Amino acid sequence: MIVTSQFRPAFWLRGPHRQTLFAARGRPTPALTIDHEFWHLPDGDVIDLAWLPDRAQPPDTPLVVVLHGLTGSIDSSYARGLLRQVHARGWRGLLMHFRGAGPRPNRLPQGYHSGDTADIGRLLVRLRERYPSAPLFAAGYSLGGNVLLKYLGERGNAAPLNAAVAVSVPFDLDRCATAINRGLSRAYQAHLLTHMRTEIRRKADVVASALTLPDLDTLRDFRAFDDAVTAPLNGFADAADYYARCSSRPFLRHIRVPTLILHAADDPFMHPDVVPRADELAPCVRLELSAHGGHVGFVAGDRFGRPRYWLEERIPRYFDTAGAGDRMRATSHASAPA
Repeated sequence: MIVTSQFRPAFWLRGPHRQTLFAARGRPTPALTIDHEFWHLPDGDVIDLAWLPDRAQPPDTPLVVVLHGLTGSIDSSYARGLLRQVHARGWRGLLMHFRGAGPRPNRLPQGYHSGDTADIGRLLVRLRERYPSAPLFAAGYSLGGNVLLKYLGERGNAAPLNAAVAVSVPFDLDRCATAINRGLSRAYQAHLLTHMRTEIRRKADVVASALTLPDLDTLRDFRAFDDAVTAPLNGFADAADYYARCSSRPFLRHIRVPTLILHAADDPFMHPDVVPRADELAPCVRLELSAHGGHVGFVAGDRFGRPRYWLEERIPRYFDTAGAGDRMRATSHASAPA
């Protein structure tokens, strides 16, 4: 189902770039206390789980898992903002840093990418075992949203989630790589590539054991970087192979968990034609499409013009409604396979 979103931008933040930049850089960073858990994976790698402090909540307290976007982390304002709302409701919450994200580099040459669903799958099974009676929710932003939707489509009824939300998803990676390489959107691409080069350089010795690195400064767009680095490090033939196998759009019809997708038609990271059609969505998927909102923006305003971070209102409200009723399947998934 595709419906028109109720989001309306603040009058002083009209336009995709204002929405995108204010949400990412203009708002004060939400204050949040975090406890870090370093989770050791079966292949010897390690990832950082950033938890809200444990307040000895009852065992059936809802738990929200947040998946960040490209170059994101627990320091991303959208992640802190949502977790602050989770904390205010008395729920449990954490952000899973993908491999190589967060305060320290990971141990293996491989890093995270848009289609790597294995780690989130393992984490969700582990959380279901730890909290068997808790409603389990997940929210993914941009790259994290693509990973989440692909995972849900792969797992179908076996996904141990009660509901999910995905925001500003690059449903078609090939088209998005083309769109962000045009016009003003190239500024976002350049900013992200700077961070991506830094991440590779801080673990260059480890990466060099698996790949002969080119001059990273010559990789000026996502397609070139993914061809030279992302694809070979993660078992893909090239960027085209990576994009084809990891785009979430083909997986949407196979989702069986109640899922809300929030997307803006003016998202400067992608062309409007990446938005899936209604017949590509499973019956349990609701896509709320707004004319405005930018990329992970969605900044509304109150009657005095002060900013309201609409995503942090809409996402918990969806979990409130979707988490009730016949999808509370916690115990039945306690032993779901990884």
